[in-house]
Amino acid sequence: MGNNAATRVVVVGLGNVGATLGYALLLSGLAAEIVLLDKNHAKAEGEAMDLNHAVPFAHPTRIWAGTYEDCAGAAVVVIAAGAGQKPGETRLDLLHHNAQIFAEVVPRIVEYNRDCILLIATNPVDVLTHISLRLSGLPPQHVVGSGTILDTARFRYMLSQHFGVDPRSVHAFIIGEHGDSEVPVWSLANIAGMRLEEFCTAQGRTCDWRDLHAIFEQTRDAAYHIIARKQATYYAVAAGLMRIIEAILRDQNTVLSVSSLVSGAYGISGLCLSLPSIVNRGGIQKVLHLHLSAEEEQKLLESAHVLKETLEQVIIKWR
Repeated sequence: MGNNAATRVVVVGLGNVGATLGYALLLSGLAAEIVLLDKNHAKAEGEAMDLNHAVPFAHPTRIWAGTYEDCAGAAVVVIAAGAGQKPGETRLDLLHHNAQIFAEVVPRIVEYNRDCILLIATNPVDVLTHISLRLSGLPPQHVVGSGTILDTARFRYMLSQHFGVDPRSVHAFIIGEHGDSEVPVWSLANIAGMRLEEFCTAQGRTCDWRDLHAIFEQTRDAAYHIIARKQATYYAVAAGLMRIIEAILRDQNTVLSVSSLVSGAYGISGLCLSLPSIVNRGGIQKVLHLHLSAEEEQKLLESAHVLKETLEQVIIKWR
């Protein structure tokens, strides 16, 4: 893509997440061009019309309902296509249906653009990030899943409520699968560089690990609670996707808990899962190796095992 080309972002799949992302993108002013793709082209046209009517309140932006040919020249292509999680359904239940959708979508994108960063939002995101990597043939650093960026945000928010500080002042990560086997990194969680127990002491309060474990459980199960009440989650994940897109387009070298191919860290290889990673214009610049506690490392390996088994199920079904 030439330096003079307008910054184009393509959103494939205009369910709640894709449509909300299009709106957030417009309000951010990050992209000069937003292309909306959906198998229901009329839906894409309607979303484009609605967003275009918001342009006078936002930023001069070209927005249109496109085709796969419009992926040419895009800096980032976001895949939010697929079925959503239904009440009582796990993210892994979605897998076989959404893997088939990706088998159609991913080759069409790379037919027109082999230089973009492919950003995967659809669940189960880790397995679909891996499938996208295989289907696309793109370099591993160019295929990024939203991973645990949302879990990490939920975790920071809930800890901030507990400790009475701004969520942006809480530094804590959720790693591993975006799902039931995800792992909270308690050993490195801190506020102002102080570990949580130390922070409690400084505040003159006791640090009850039962309360903290309950916070993690609320974090892990948040999607189930939201889906039970409003059938879907989309605002926070769209904001997370926006944060990833911003880090890419502005070449920010931001550390984010996104999903990408892990090659050797903790003895894990050939799987996509979330570890804090430096994200810039080239996609994943580096996956960071945290010094985890022995228990956290064991739980991360268990999370990787869950993903490996799931991936093998879908690969076998495709053979």
